[in-house]
Amino acid sequence: MTSTTPVRRDTARLIVRDPDGRILLFRFTPEGRAPFWATPGGAVDPGETHAEAAKRELFEETGFQCDPGPVIDTREVYYHAFWGEEIVSEEQYFTVRVPHTQIDTSGHEEIERAVMKSHDWFDRAALANWHETIYPEDIADLLATLENTV
Repeated sequence: MTSTTPVRRDTARLIVRDPDGRILLFRFTPEGRAPFWATPGGAVDPGETHAEAAKRELFEETGFQCDPGPVIDTREVYYHAFWGEEIVSEEQYFTVRVPHTQIDTSGHEEIERAVMKSHDWFDRAALANWHETIYPEDIADLLATLENTV
């Protein structure tokens, strides 16, 4: 059943960077919707901080056991989730460098296995010219900010 009142679902999102500075994105292919790409991350569970959720989500979605870096961006977003709910969320973005590009997706939940069947590492040029939607839509700007500060 589709809800018309937004559900609060705060999230921790991760800008995962490889040794070459590229970022990891997952390709989502939900039924009845155009494919799109997004950063790793997910809901903040009850009793968790955004930072704790970022660390947990990083491990669950990639297999990396790293502490997330500092919050690099916070935003309030509204969206229609592919599972049917209207969502309002405080998204906090964290950045983390990982030592290699081999990820482990064995920690994915059933819904993630169903819709997140591929991933890739993107540099800023690839992000700017990508042919499918990427969330957040200003991800190239976030990456440029990181490249200029780190």
